[in-house]
Amino acid sequence: MAVTKHGEGTSRGKATARTEATARTEATAVIDRAGLDALIKTLTADGRTVIGPTVRDGAVTLAELDSADALPWGWGTELDAGHYRLVRRTDGAGFAHSSGPQSWKTFLHPQREKLWSAERGPDGALTVRDERGEQPSYAFLGVRPCDLRAIAIQDRVLAGGRFADDGYQERRRGALLIAAECTEPGATCFCVSMQGGPAADAGFDLALTEVISDLGHRFFVRVGSEEGARLLAAVPHEVADMDTEARARGGVSLARDRMGRAMPPVDLRTLLGASPESERWDDLASRCLTCGNCTMVCPTCFCTTTEEVTDLTGDHAERWQRWDSCFDLDFSYVHGGAVRTSARSRHRQWLTHKLSTWHDQFGSSGCVGCGRCVTWCPVGIDLTQEVAALAAEREGADDE
Repeated sequence: MAVTKHGEGTSRGKATARTEATARTEATAVIDRAGLDALIKTLTADGRTVIGPTVRDGAVTLAELDSADALPWGWGTELDAGHYRLVRRTDGAGFAHSSGPQSWKTFLHPQREKLWSAERGPDGALTVRDERGEQPSYAFLGVRPCDLRAIAIQDRVLAGGRFADDGYQERRRGALLIAAECTEPGATCFCVSMQGGPAADAGFDLALTEVISDLGHRFFVRVGSEEGARLLAAVPHEVADMDTEARARGGVSLARDRMGRAMPPVDLRTLLGASPESERWDDLASRCLTCGNCTMVCPTCFCTTTEEVTDLTGDHAERWQRWDSCFDLDFSYVHGGAVRTSARSRHRQWLTHKLSTWHDQFGSSGCVGCGRCVTWCPVGIDLTQEVAALAAEREGADDE
């Protein structure tokens, strides 16, 4: 089996072009639950595969939707480091949960994908077939603002530069993004301290903000593209009233002050770059299982490996691309052995790349503050606490 790596050396490039909202007056409207269901049915009738949140296997997961009934109405989430639990709500809200274990990269950058196959015929002639096939035309419903930023980051990584991923480019080109702004951040969310926030500011076709009051259950809608405007026109809606808009914008604004966590206010790029010999890495390594959960749930981690396999006759071969993780001992394998053999070196690589050297490659941080890595770490490692410890150690060293 031949194995090659794609990840740490990917070139920086421009993001995939998206249709921008008009710079004039932002178009707004209000829809109710019936209007949301009509939106899903309109998208389906347009030939799109609608993906959105639903309750499955004890979590809010992302799956194909055929109606609004499948949304997680009345479900919320209880989060902490290494802890996730569904909880019932009394208000029937559909988007009052925090991000689940999946991100949208599951669909744009699949966990496993066959790239090509080759067949040797009886006459010895070799036939090679592209196996990617026609890609779905996705509509993502309920994209959180942190995930909008994550998609924009993956656009730079996988759709730009000299080494663009053709499959990602095609899937991304056809994807329509309907955001769901956050009014109830989770205990592991820290997007504000990563220069993000609970409001969708760019990259969406439509943005929804859920409002529940004595006036009913409704969604304040903002239009972000021409395609979004076309969709809104196709479903029942009303002109946005002042009460709904005020409640929507107020709820999002209040959410900024209710983040469960915060990254320390330090220069992350400088701190991580100056801390390769920090003693904190040993403490961290003593707890880390190097399981790679953090990279699997991260919405921006993108590293893959490719594998070529054959059958016993040697007449059939396939190339597959699958996710890989820098926590894997073989990830840094070169002739003679692995470069990063210790848990210390592998966790240091991940955190330093994510928060520091990502800037050198792609012009931004690789973290959007979604908190998934904190929630789904089996031993509850919290990168905000680890950064705070590194900063404290560095400050102590500077004071000596």
